[in-house]
Amino acid sequence: MSAEQETTMESALETEKPEQSTTSQTGPNSKEDNASSRARERQERFKALQARAKSATERNLKETAAETQRLATDPALLSSLSRKHAFASHNLLKADTEAAGEDFERKRAWDWTVDESEKWDRRMEKKQRHRDDVAFQDYTQDARKVYKRQLRELQPDLEGYEKEKMAAIEKAAASGDLEIVETNDGEMIAVDKNGTFYSTADTVGFTESKPDRAAVDKLVADLRKAEEVRLKKRRDRRGGDDDGDVTYINEKNKQFNQKLARFYNKYTTEIRDSFERGTMI
Repeated sequence: MSAEQETTMESALETEKPEQSTTSQTGPNSKEDNASSRARERQERFKALQARAKSATERNLKETAAETQRLATDPALLSSLSRKHAFASHNLLKADTEAAGEDFERKRAWDWTVDESEKWDRRMEKKQRHRDDVAFQDYTQDARKVYKRQLRELQPDLEGYEKEKMAAIEKAAASGDLEIVETNDGEMIAVDKNGTFYSTADTVGFTESKPDRAAVDKLVADLRKAEEVRLKKRRDRRGGDDDGDVTYINEKNKQFNQKLARFYNKYTTEIRDSFERGTMI
C-alpha cells in the first residue's frame, strides 16, 4: 500500500469517527426520553385509578349510609306518619271550607265520579259489616268466618285442573266408557255409560287420587296456622299465662291462688310432688 493510500484511509477514518460518536451520544438520550414518558404515563394512569377508587369508596359510603337509614326506619312509623298527615290535611280542608261557608261534603264530591263514589260507599258498608261481625257470637258463626277466610286464601290450580280433566276425558273415551252424543239442537254432550267418569253417590274413584307434594304442604301449613290461632286465643283467655295447671275459675281466684303459692309453696311442694307421683303410678 502506498503512502498516499494510507493517508487517504486515515483521513476517511478520522472523518467517520465524529459521526460514530454523535450516534452513540444520541442513542442513550432517546432511550431515556422514552423511559421518562412511559413513567409519566404510568403515573397518570395510577393517579386516575386512585381518583376512581376514591370516588367509588365515597359513593359506597353514601349508599351504605342510605341503606342503613332505610333499614333503621320503621315501616309502621312511616305509615303512621302518612296517615296522620292525611288526617291533618283532611281536617285543614274541612276547617277552611266551613270558614268560607261552603259545604264540605259537596266540595269533596267534586273530585270523585259517581261510580267511584258508589264504589267507596259499598266498601265502607262492607268494612262496617266486617267490624260488626268480628265479635264472637257462636261457634257456627265462628266456623263460617274461618271458612270464608280459607276461601279467600284458596288459590286453585286451574291450569293443572284442565290438564287432568282432558287426560281423564281422553282416557275414558279411549276405554269406551265415554260417548259423545249430539242433541236435537246440535249441542255435543258426553254420556258416561257406566258411571266411572262423572262422580255419583256410588263413585269411589276419588280414593285413587294422590295429591302432589305442594298441596300436602299447603294443607299442613293451614293446619299449623289453625293450631297457632287456637293456642293464641287460649293464651289470651288465660291472660297470657299458658304454663302450669289451671287451678282457678276466674281472674280474682287466680290472683288469690298466686298469693297462697307465694306463702305456702315452700311447705307444700313435697306433698304435691308425692301426690303427683302417686297419681302417675
